[in-house]
Amino acid sequence: MKTSFLTLFAALFLASAAFAQPANVQVKKYGAEPLRFSSVEEWECVHRPVIYDFFQREVYGYMPTRQVPMSYKELCSGPALGGKAIRKQVSIRLEGMTTPILVLMYMPANADGPVPAFLGMNFKGNHQIVDDPAIIISENAPKGKELGEDPTRGAAASRWPLDMIIDAGYAVVTIYRGDVDPDFDDGFKNGIHPAFYAKGQTQPEAHEWGTIGAWAWSLSRVMDYLETDLAIDTKKVAVIGHSRLGKTSLWAGATDPRFAIVISNDSGCGGAALSMRKHGETVGVINKSFPHWFCDNYNKYSNNEEALFVDQQGLLALIAPRPLYVASATLDDWADPEGEFLSALNASPVYELYGRKGLAASKMPALHEPSQQGDVAYHIRAGKHDINSYDWSQYIKFADKYFKK
Repeated sequence: MKTSFLTLFAALFLASAAFAQPANVQVKKYGAEPLRFSSVEEWECVHRPVIYDFFQREVYGYMPTRQVPMSYKELCSGPALGGKAIRKQVSIRLEGMTTPILVLMYMPANADGPVPAFLGMNFKGNHQIVDDPAIIISENAPKGKELGEDPTRGAAASRWPLDMIIDAGYAVVTIYRGDVDPDFDDGFKNGIHPAFYAKGQTQPEAHEWGTIGAWAWSLSRVMDYLETDLAIDTKKVAVIGHSRLGKTSLWAGATDPRFAIVISNDSGCGGAALSMRKHGETVGVINKSFPHWFCDNYNKYSNNEEALFVDQQGLLALIAPRPLYVASATLDDWADPEGEFLSALNASPVYELYGRKGLAASKMPALHEPSQQGDVAYHIRAGKHDINSYDWSQYIKFADKYFKK
């Protein structure tokens, strides 16, 4: 059964409305400080709606509430990975888009029922996550010079250790970002945005979604499909992303409570890192280099991070009380590992309101010593800006705490 955005947000609203509004509670600028409140009631009725609206209006942009007709079609299915997995490919077609979103799934072949899953986007096409000639190549996939030094099939296999994930009992579900919206400044003429324009509209308004908002929206549409697929336990889906797609997974997790775990790998500025630190990539740099990622209102904060009503710890707090994992790498100073850690730490008091445990570490954990005792987890590993088998091994271990009880 498909679930609309209106239904999702109505559920969140009704959950908050179950409490009476606390009296004499003042909303003020939160900055980058720890988010400390007196009760779940105060958080859900007063502060959460204000913080959520800020990120919608000023950072990622409002997603559309209007629905467009959407259909699914299973394209093919068969054994894969030497027989240990079942590969399934599905198309999602939305009215107004000329090409479909291609969903690639690998599921444990020996499963005796619905399985938990990791859902995330990939950078250059489904065919790059593994050298599998049966994977359909998207019409939108990069070609020729766009691929750089990457060959076509299996180029990103190190980022998707399918054997490890399947052996652990999880499915992998992925889509190519370019099937939703291209990752360049095209004036929003291609991709999903025109399907939602009002009559005469040619680009999003300053408060409307950019590319990251569109990518996050599409992950929810994949979740809509998964709710029709009996092979997946949709109560146990972790949304995951690396780098700009880590920013995407965080926003997807904040906007859609169906994602049971949210994972951010090296997401940096506009993701998990505190922007007010101005360390590594900054708001000004990101808006200049990637003007399509965020809504136009975000330009107000270029070289003006102090004006932010709340920093990225507010984004992480929106995910509470669902489990959250933030990770960094030693050679990825551009993504500001310390800022990512501090953001997770400063969101933790909101988790504690729910009787959950926030980040257990009060100081930056040592290299390769993950802090996973709480419902907010963090690790820093050696190496460059990337997602690799070490990262995945930790995410699987964390997911096991919740999905393998």
